[in-house]
Amino acid sequence: MDTNLSIATIRSLGIDMINKAKSGHPGMVLGSAPALYTLFTKQLAVNPQLPDWQNRDRFVLASGHASALLYSLLHLSGYDLSIEDLKQFRQWRSKTPGHPEYKLTPGVDAASGPLGQGIPMAIGMAMAEKFLAEKFNKEDLQIVDHYTYALCGDGDMQEGVTYEASSLAGHLSLGKLIIIYDANDVTLDGPLSYSFSENVKQRYLAMNWQVIEVADGNDTNSLAKALKKAKKEIYKPTIIIMKTIIGYGSSNQGTNKVHGNPLGDKDGKQTKLNYHFDYENFYVPDEVYNDFKKNVFNRGKRQYKKWVTLLEQYKNTYPNDYESYKKAINGEYHLDYSELLSEYDISSCEATRDTSRKVIQYTAKQNPTFLSGTADLASSTKTLIDGEDRYSPENYQGRNLYFGIREFAMVSIMNGLTLHKGIKVSAGGFLVFSDYFKPALRMACLMKLPIILPLSHDSIAVGEDGSTHQPVEQLAMLRSMVNMHVFRPADANELMACWKIALETKDSPSALILTRQKVDNITQATYEQVLTGAYVVSYEKETLDGIIIATGSEVSLALKAQKELYYKGKDVRIVSMPCNELFDLQSDDYKESVLPSQCRRRLSVEMASDFGWSKYVGLDGLSLSVNTFGASAPADIIIKNYGFTVENVVNTYLKLK
Repeated sequence: MDTNLSIATIRSLGIDMINKAKSGHPGMVLGSAPALYTLFTKQLAVNPQLPDWQNRDRFVLASGHASALLYSLLHLSGYDLSIEDLKQFRQWRSKTPGHPEYKLTPGVDAASGPLGQGIPMAIGMAMAEKFLAEKFNKEDLQIVDHYTYALCGDGDMQEGVTYEASSLAGHLSLGKLIIIYDANDVTLDGPLSYSFSENVKQRYLAMNWQVIEVADGNDTNSLAKALKKAKKEIYKPTIIIMKTIIGYGSSNQGTNKVHGNPLGDKDGKQTKLNYHFDYENFYVPDEVYNDFKKNVFNRGKRQYKKWVTLLEQYKNTYPNDYESYKKAINGEYHLDYSELLSEYDISSCEATRDTSRKVIQYTAKQNPTFLSGTADLASSTKTLIDGEDRYSPENYQGRNLYFGIREFAMVSIMNGLTLHKGIKVSAGGFLVFSDYFKPALRMACLMKLPIILPLSHDSIAVGEDGSTHQPVEQLAMLRSMVNMHVFRPADANELMACWKIALETKDSPSALILTRQKVDNITQATYEQVLTGAYVVSYEKETLDGIIIATGSEVSLALKAQKELYYKGKDVRIVSMPCNELFDLQSDDYKESVLPSQCRRRLSVEMASDFGWSKYVGLDGLSLSVNTFGASAPADIIIKNYGFTVENVVNTYLKLK
């Protein structure tokens, strides 16, 4: 088989896709084609007929703008991606979008595009493989045994999150993680030297990685040897630094002009001729299809068949472990908190972060592949699982994840852990630091990954730490995100229900907004009530005069104000709204029953920005909120001076017309 013909075909399909779309990024497609050809045909263990095969190797295209390269390989390998699909590159509702999208295109293991996040997601996948292998594998039956690969470029190397995550990966000795770094020394704006002069090799050596260098990215023999050497290193992750020429073979090769612009018909044709490829557009020679059928498709089928036999032996020999494994892979996570619920009565008083800690213990006992972590704030966020070890090279079955002070990497890695399947992961920090991980959370929302984020220190009640640590706009930011569940429970009862919803959700991330200060247990809320997103926690006594909507610790404040208002002749309803997003999903009839449209006197009470509350209080309503930054002082003094007192809630309500 002529290897050069197969590589030329990959490159040519990339040229044709981008030219037809009149949009795309040919530079890396042409430069990295030999590397990915070598990976797919020599090492990658996949079954294109079953792209979700659990023991497949994972591949993440960190530089998602090179999507045409991946689509070409997926088509040639036999995935459900036709030539017609390639011709619809970047078009409306096609299976070949501008950047790879998880669940849309068979064979895409992660959505990518925002540079820097691909490597952390691959690291999460490698961490998941280590955990599940240590938990389920037996000496004679290794049912979890695969590698994780990623292709990245110079842009990924400049993103801080790449280094956050790479540092942790080296620390954790993730030996089955292999990164291929296309070092073409060009970025969109020009030569890499304009903005970057680090010695990446030395940097990765310092982070406990194996570094392999390939002088010529077109040298498939050297690339094959590098991949073999990478797989032999079991104690360190590997980065293969290969020098390439961006836009190889085109008239503008080696320059930024070929990064994100189609070659055009003339240069495209000449570039193909430079590869000795003289065929019509979108043509694939039969010998190329045969090459991929033999070395990817058929090889993968054989590997899959061996694994199925192995899994059947495992099932027969270790039936209980098999059932646990299957439940984990299928995402069957449940929470029964009835025993814990019995510990709380109407007189209880506890910070919701402390209740959350107790729920985490119940969750961990009932779900053996539930992992919990934090970005160096376990003592504050209360996220440690009691009696469980730290996830480490000494014990990859440890269920407490120590991410260090790496919030962005933490959530990106959580995405990778979840993409792998078999693990439910929760990890937290302070609410104000959600600013650090928002881009990764956006990708979780986009990919419908049900990660859980317990976020404590939820308001100006943080107190003495001051304005830098007191969240104001973060709640509004989180609530604005598409496909996101943001829970701000009023007390222990609501918190337990919120945790159950978050754990059992399969297609949305969840943020649990938790207090540091103690709150009264005042709602006696049921799971079914919390599942609606908002419910009446205290009805008017006779004739409805108005409604106060509150969340979190402010529900208790609203209930106290309700009593004072009744003495003043105002019969008010109190609504607790632990999750705006779930309330918005309810029927019109239910929403009308909670917030009657004829009742226009409405006040929202929440110690955060009022952004978004007009949707619920209307043009005639008011919001008692925080629209400035906080201050450094004891919490009770701050809360009083910002107006979150019974007296001020009453006076604000009385201003309603």
